[in-house]
Amino acid sequence: MKKILVVEDDASIAAALQYALEKERYQVTHKETIDSVLKGTDLSGIDLAILDMQLPDGSGKEIASKLKLSRTPVIYLTVVDDEDEIVKSLDDGAADYITKPFRMRELLARIKKALHEEKENDTILRLGGAVIDTGAGRVYVGSQVIELTALEYRLLLIFAQNQSILLKREQILERIWDISGNFVEDNTLTVYVKRLREKLGNAVSITTVRGIGYRVDS
Repeated sequence: MKKILVVEDDASIAAALQYALEKERYQVTHKETIDSVLKGTDLSGIDLAILDMQLPDGSGKEIASKLKLSRTPVIYLTVVDDEDEIVKSLDDGAADYITKPFRMRELLARIKKALHEEKENDTILRLGGAVIDTGAGRVYVGSQVIELTALEYRLLLIFAQNQSILLKREQILERIWDISGNFVEDNTLTVYVKRLREKLGNAVSITTVRGIGYRVDS
């Protein structure tokens, strides 16, 4: 049973989250403050954390920084609907960022993705000079492991599974979230593509088709 830490000071939201997560057979630990987490929670056993950005005693990012060493996925669930903050949080390694009010089914879908519970073929995919081990969730260029965030990895998988096909931006966004592309701005996708290019270097050539989308040739 996967263990999920929920840090949320709104009692009604926390209760709804706990009910929905336990119904999905997750083990939930709920805390309301940063202090209660850092002083009374064994973070080593947590599989995923859902953090409010604005807590009574500070920012949920303080908890995220503690979880970063163990590579525990973090999903921010917050009223902070600021594009710069969203992009910065994702660039810093957050698995996802959801603004309130939110849809519970959407959140559950994103949790499954962050926990890698979505079904994928246990095969080796090759894209240019990159090798994707979908069974282990690792990406290699030569002998080097390329560290990708959860969403960068999903984006690379989409390209690998659609080699030499022109993908519209809307198609890519729908595949990343499994929901309408309206939940994320276009420039956020641009940021992910930019990061992939930087991390993969010359191993994978991602071609921008201006005004339409992207194509990656094998």
